[in-house]
Amino acid sequence: MQRLLNSVSIQTFRDFEVVVTDDSPDDTVKELCQKYLGRFPINYHRNPVSLGTPANWNEAIGKASGQWIKLMHDDDWFADKKSLQYFADAIRAHPSSAFIFSAYTNNYLDTGKTRDFFVDSFRFRMLQKDPVTLFSRNIIGPPSVVLHRNNHSILYDSKIKWVVDVDFYIRYLGDKKPVYINKILVNVGVGEQQVTHDCFRQRPIEIPENFYLLEKVGVNKLKNILVYDAWWRLMRNLEITQKEEIIESGYSGKIPRVISSMIALQRKLPRYILHAGILSKCLMVLHYIFNFGKIDRQ
Repeated sequence: MQRLLNSVSIQTFRDFEVVVTDDSPDDTVKELCQKYLGRFPINYHRNPVSLGTPANWNEAIGKASGQWIKLMHDDDWFADKKSLQYFADAIRAHPSSAFIFSAYTNNYLDTGKTRDFFVDSFRFRMLQKDPVTLFSRNIIGPPSVVLHRNNHSILYDSKIKWVVDVDFYIRYLGDKKPVYINKILVNVGVGEQQVTHDCFRQRPIEIPENFYLLEKVGVNKLKNILVYDAWWRLMRNLEITQKEEIIESGYSGKIPRVISSMIALQRKLPRYILHAGILSKCLMVLHYIFNFGKIDRQ
């Protein structure tokens, strides 16, 4: 967290407040925050009980008084002293905007390697057309790369953790058009102890959460081929071959007929074909074409 606070302290744009909601069991974070009291406005709050993510994020948002929210995780930090200025410039350039995000760099803390993430034009157009395409790929990134208007009526869903950011983005954007800054403004720290690492390829987490999100957006969103492809890959990567495996993973709701059909087809195919890149994609497209009219049927 010290790296984050250091990056905040050098920002050239100064019209901000920092809200820290502390979920830790001791005074380490509190003592660290006290060292920065003279450098920028900082409001520290200790949670009476540990809230966990994303409830702790919502706690911080609820205590913020500004017009805009820039959620930052404690492992992340600003990439440049002008990062906040670039976000502020984007607000001025797009005064009707409500949601702004930037390119970013993943910093793999255990290996020291880095990877830059930029949004390609096709994916951005699809995002502007319908944010549900984030189901297919989260091209926005983690919450630390996002700046959005302070809207307390839209918060992170504390029932989920794997798709929590995608769910929030889809609900927040709705029919709004996001603004993208094609410049790396945030460094994201990635470590083995993070929630996303613990959730990856875990059936009891990914299956219930993805079905929960599909219920929220509506099964008809599978008519978007990018969303359809996301479900094809989800069933393939988790090696779901029977509907019973979905139930055993913790989802007790109705399984859409088209997903049942997807599972049935994949069960008949050798794994090497399903994982054979272009061949798997072609099979998905054919299945999509033949089942398009059945997507709304339950």
